[in-house]
Amino acid sequence: MKALVTGATGFVGSAVMRRLLFDGHQVRVLVRAISDRRNLQGLDVEVIEGDLGQTASLLPACDGCDALFHVAADYRLWAPVPEELYRTNVEGTRAILEAARRVGVPRIVYTSSVATLGIPKDGSLGDESTAVALGDMIGHYKRSKFLAEEVARTFAAEGLPIVIVNPSTPLGPHDIKPTPTGRIVRDAIAGRLPAYVETGLNIVHVDDVAEGHWLAFQRGRVGERYILGGFNLGLRDVLIEIADLAGRSPPKIRLPHAAVMPVAYAAEAWARLTGTNPIATVEEVRMSKKRMFFSSAKAVRELGYAPRPARLALEDAVQWFRQQR
Repeated sequence: MKALVTGATGFVGSAVMRRLLFDGHQVRVLVRAISDRRNLQGLDVEVIEGDLGQTASLLPACDGCDALFHVAADYRLWAPVPEELYRTNVEGTRAILEAARRVGVPRIVYTSSVATLGIPKDGSLGDESTAVALGDMIGHYKRSKFLAEEVARTFAAEGLPIVIVNPSTPLGPHDIKPTPTGRIVRDAIAGRLPAYVETGLNIVHVDDVAEGHWLAFQRGRVGERYILGGFNLGLRDVLIEIADLAGRSPPKIRLPHAAVMPVAYAAEAWARLTGTNPIATVEEVRMSKKRMFFSSAKAVRELGYAPRPARLALEDAVQWFRQQR
């Protein structure tokens, strides 16, 4: 089988690429000219240079492929130009799916996010059927991913064979950027987190997310979505685990959301002036007020998905970040 993977230079995309290579499949990757290609080093993949915003590059990238794994996304919780998030996540998704339709790719897995899902107000776990609307989305990243998933669902309703997966909070090796959660692990290892704002996360090993993509390709129902999660933990519990693995003391100061919000506004203002990334963002603080707790029961039941314990994801993430120093 020949598969096209978008986002293969990134965290989740590289894990999906490696999972396909493990089974001996031919893998083609769509890579921007400016992308960091460290996650491709030493791997036998066909590189097609292109961009989701360059529609002329998408038809040849899709042509001749038996599968498309569209993993690429602009995963920034703060962007000085928010339109960039919509251009990549929404219009880029529309463009690659249209290209796949035109050349007749027979099976597609689209990578969404639990960010697009609802969180029950009664404290129960969110799942694929929890009611949610665009107005519930906090910030441009979540809104762009919500709209991108709507694009994928529309294509599926029109007959394109798309299965949607919604990863939760992946951790593990090859998080080269790193992701916002990866930054927490990296900074906790280095002792740069003296305090924290409590929230709830669903922690999953990135390799289990990649396995979930493969299972969705094999067994997923067209037009359905599947949460690829792991285990629900409070951020303090996560930091205690990281501290134990790193041989450090966990942060003891818990900051209230109201105290951190002015810092986030100031950090964003400074970032705009200096062209740097803020140390905290308004969107992150707003999101932290909601516990992102979810159930992967549907993926377990229908796909045979079986995530490993969160401790193992944290172990691999800590080990990998230590090796990068």
